[in-house]
Amino acid sequence: MGTGRKKRLHFSKIYSFKCGRNRFDDDHSQIGGPGFSRVVYCNETGVVSEAASQSYPDNYVRSTKYTPMTFLPKSLFEQFRRVANFYFLVTGILSFTKLAPYSAVSAILPLIIVIGATMVKEGIEDWQRQKQDHEVNNRKVKVHRGGGVFETREWKTLRVGDVVKVEKDEFFPADLLLLSSSYEDAVCYVETMNLDGETNLKLKQSLDATSTVHNDSDLSNFKATIKCEDPNASLYAFVGTMEYQEQQYALSPQQLLLRDSKLRNTDYIYGVVIFTGHDTKVIQNSTEAPSKRSGIERRMDTIIYFLFFILFLMAFLGSVYFGVMTKRDLDGDRQKRWYLGPDRSDIFFDPNRAPAAAIYHFLTALLLYSYLIPISLYVSIEIVKVLQTIFINNDIHMYYEEADKPAHARTSNLTEELGQIDTILSDKTGTLTCNSMEFIKCSIAGTAYGRGVTEVERAMAKRMGSPLIVNGRDQLDDNNSDDSTLAVKGYNFEDERITNGYWIHEPHSNVIQKFFRLLAICHTAIPDVDEETGKITYEAESPDEAAFVIAARELGFEFYKRTQTTVSFMELDPVSKKRVDRTYELLNVLEFNSARKRMSVIVRDDEGKLLLLCKGADSVMFDRLAKNGREFEQSTKEHVNEYADAGLRTLILAYRELTEEEYKEFNEKFTEAKNSVSADRDELIDEATEEVEKDLILLGATAVEDKLQKGVPECIDKLAQAGIKIWVLTGDKMETAINIGFACSLLRQGMEQITITLESPEIIAAEKSGDKTVISKVSKESVKKQILSGKAQLSATTTDPFALIIDGKSLAYALHDDIKNTFLELAVGCASVICCRSSPKQKALVTRLVKEGTGKTTLAIGDGANDVGMLQEADIGIGISGVEGMQAVMSSDIAIAQFRFLERLLLVHGHWCYRRISSMICYFFYKNIVFGTTVFLYEAYASFSGQPAYNDWYLSLYNVFFTSLPAIALGVFDQDVSARFCLKFPLLYQEGVQNTLFRWRRIFGWMLNGLASGTIIFFLCIRALDPESYRKNGKTAGMEVVGATIYTCVVWVANCQMALAVSYFTLIQHVFIWGGIFMWYMFLLAYGAMPTTISTTAYKVFTETLAPAPSYWVVTLFVVIAALIPYYCYKAVQMRFFPAYHGMIQWIRYEGNTDDPEYVNMVRQRSIRTTTVGYTARSIARDNNLYHLNLERQAPTKS
Repeated sequence: MGTGRKKRLHFSKIYSFKCGRNRFDDDHSQIGGPGFSRVVYCNETGVVSEAASQSYPDNYVRSTKYTPMTFLPKSLFEQFRRVANFYFLVTGILSFTKLAPYSAVSAILPLIIVIGATMVKEGIEDWQRQKQDHEVNNRKVKVHRGGGVFETREWKTLRVGDVVKVEKDEFFPADLLLLSSSYEDAVCYVETMNLDGETNLKLKQSLDATSTVHNDSDLSNFKATIKCEDPNASLYAFVGTMEYQEQQYALSPQQLLLRDSKLRNTDYIYGVVIFTGHDTKVIQNSTEAPSKRSGIERRMDTIIYFLFFILFLMAFLGSVYFGVMTKRDLDGDRQKRWYLGPDRSDIFFDPNRAPAAAIYHFLTALLLYSYLIPISLYVSIEIVKVLQTIFINNDIHMYYEEADKPAHARTSNLTEELGQIDTILSDKTGTLTCNSMEFIKCSIAGTAYGRGVTEVERAMAKRMGSPLIVNGRDQLDDNNSDDSTLAVKGYNFEDERITNGYWIHEPHSNVIQKFFRLLAICHTAIPDVDEETGKITYEAESPDEAAFVIAARELGFEFYKRTQTTVSFMELDPVSKKRVDRTYELLNVLEFNSARKRMSVIVRDDEGKLLLLCKGADSVMFDRLAKNGREFEQSTKEHVNEYADAGLRTLILAYRELTEEEYKEFNEKFTEAKNSVSADRDELIDEATEEVEKDLILLGATAVEDKLQKGVPECIDKLAQAGIKIWVLTGDKMETAINIGFACSLLRQGMEQITITLESPEIIAAEKSGDKTVISKVSKESVKKQILSGKAQLSATTTDPFALIIDGKSLAYALHDDIKNTFLELAVGCASVICCRSSPKQKALVTRLVKEGTGKTTLAIGDGANDVGMLQEADIGIGISGVEGMQAVMSSDIAIAQFRFLERLLLVHGHWCYRRISSMICYFFYKNIVFGTTVFLYEAYASFSGQPAYNDWYLSLYNVFFTSLPAIALGVFDQDVSARFCLKFPLLYQEGVQNTLFRWRRIFGWMLNGLASGTIIFFLCIRALDPESYRKNGKTAGMEVVGATIYTCVVWVANCQMALAVSYFTLIQHVFIWGGIFMWYMFLLAYGAMPTTISTTAYKVFTETLAPAPSYWVVTLFVVIAALIPYYCYKAVQMRFFPAYHGMIQWIRYEGNTDDPEYVNMVRQRSIRTTTVGYTARSIARDNNLYHLNLERQAPTKS
């Protein structure tokens, strides 16, 4: 298309909008009322306009969480909202008082390190967002400064009312009202990929009144006043008026150019700024996603509170004991605890003030026992999760090379939740399928055409065990069905009766001609002719529409040119047998929307006839046929049902001739409705179109195939083997959804189907009566009855797998408050659930019902804007970066390019992340309880005098340096089994679903292990060192020696326990585990070499006392072994006699039985939960030879 100005053509007559000198009914006007108060004074340069006084925001956009001024206070507030951090802040403040058993610096420094690390992480993330903001805000645009002169300014300086000039391939800097363009008729083409992800071009057109602005100088005297709606998030709606040259014009979305969309195929446009900055529609739509926290994180908080309870209980009991003992310290002249100096004490040990002393001891104990709480746990988990997401993002097995799209974890909060998914709720189109349509069959004049075989038909034939012979070839053995073998993308039609012009010999050749003419004309596609090759490609609004235009072209009806008022195409003339060029005058396009379910064009053909060409869904089209237009209705309906059975998407094609009077009456009414600025504008438009889209003559039906994505059946089968329930929520017809279910392995032969619909005779009778109350009542009772009947079927057998299929109408009643729980009970008992004809709202409601009703973790996966509610409602939302755009991706937690990558994401990364985080948290509590136990026992040993066992810096650095890094390495690198075994034994995933690794029994088990280890360490060290002589000179071990020895044993035990718990060693884990122990000795050397004012009790304690004494090394060796023996014995017995599922797989690997199919299959049968429906229903059925054998094995275990 050209870039210069063309001959003036009135494109406004084509589309369903009329943008000329519009009139509107003042009675319907909302302008100036609530929600419609914005007034924009255009081009008011050099004066203070009234718009400026209304203080509209500037065009600066900020997506950051912090500003330089708010970062410190806001970030600190975020950190100290966590109860553990707040507790350590309080203890840090108290450490400056005499109550503290250690120095203030040693208490504050670890807190500063932990809080600082988290703040640095948040600061870096926010800085990345700030860099993006800076780049966007400083983009350049030409702005009119007066006198027809434009200057280049930054986006952030724009104000409401400014006139800007945007050139080809530039982004719009704000929401603009289109004034004019380089085209004569003031149209422009816009790409909205950044808004909705769609790459097809949208057509916009200015008012006729402003289209006379031809060049820069024309703007020198341009003045106008715009009154319009207030800022809102509706991308596809805009209501306003423009007062220009003392005339008023109605404005529509067709004049609105949205920020972040791009100007394409147009040299330049002039526009006036309507909304700026955070008032723009794209920013209004960028609401924050709901906050999601994983179940493990919530349980971890509960454990922290439990430890706080234990801490307070220990402090309370110790303080009571201390108060009683202090009261008894002075027994006449005799002092029981003379070393505390009770006779000289002011308060802390004063027997005369024992209650006060007990209270002060309680505060001291709270400080001393604070090491029971892992201060570095939160920041360590955040580090681990970020590193886990990096591994997910860089997994080459989840990289889609064709689209150059890797997996992208958009949040790091939920990685372990990936390993606990109980139910997957999936969209179909674009998620399970490619959303890349192929024209494969059609029905014309009651005759079915098209020899192609769909994937669903192949699956059905395979299911029935019968050959599928087409053109003498068995299609089951035909592997040439891949997209790459298609000569023309979007076209997979084979039928010698139609192709190569042979359609002219068919009995109803005139109907066939009208059919393909309709496909070539009834659309909004834009042709793009390659100047070098002459090849024509099409920019279409949907893959379906592109497939129709391509099919028409391939069958001899080539659409090649669109002007503002005409559509041109080449076709084969049946009489002359030559290709002829035809041009139809395009009068109106009645656009498609989800409510109308159809689109029409009104054209005048080359003979002067007025034609309305219409295509739409069968649910609305058959009702609009004229009595004399139903000749082929019955056979067409039969073909449409057959196409639905084959998993195809169908549309009905029909037409009618209009008289001049009919068209004139329609056009006047339609134009008036379009120009109306009122709340019922859409209703008025629908009324106008209803009157003309009737009395149609049926031509036939199209059928396009949306192919399954590669690997979908295998992925669903593997997820089902993992025991994950899979629900499909689709807008397709029930027959289509069922057959797609069979094709993708969601349904299998032998499954009992429970179908809930509203097609019973009593429902049909009620609908004919027209009484909505009666219809609603009868429908609800019918749905309830069917649900109860389904539950009865389910309870009658414990071995047969069931699938539940329900349509949208029934689902609306099933989601009522008094029925939904019964419906959920039925659904969760089924292996597969398919909800057909589901609306976006129903998808979200079903997701909420499953999440809240089962209490289990849910995952929603989709690719379109209609899936956003479902993704945000689920515990985890997965966006498919596919054909439908980026709305789902932008609302998701994790984005992947293909559905099949879900298998690796869940079964490998999900399992690993869940296991790593669970083990890491348990280990954190273990090592802190070991440490806290020794601190408590020593204080008890010292008569609860508040004396710590260790030097101040020993206390402070235990969590931060000596034991944290091994835990982080465990959280990042550990693998109980390899990725190959995760996929080979999918049931391993059930460990996460049932939360076997983070249930209370395991958590308390680790805590008990920590208590045992700490107790063993303390008493063995005390008995070994006191009161025996410690060195050759006969000196006994003092407090500093005993403390350092116990601490050495604690560090060794904590790190060796990690070595025992790790399943998969890497070099990094070796470095961190043994490096933690080595760092302790290096710290003793360095810290002990410092002056006594700094090192205090640690002064040269290692070089002069510990290292030279053989007893120190002997005690360390035997104590460490003794402390680890209980865990080692427990694990040995468990692994040998009571192995968990991952333990059995480890035995397979250890014993080399990985290639023994019989042994491997035996282990596969050892499901953690033998009643897992998905496994029983689907995975066993893969091998017919094992099917009955496996059922016999599992039947006795059913409950």
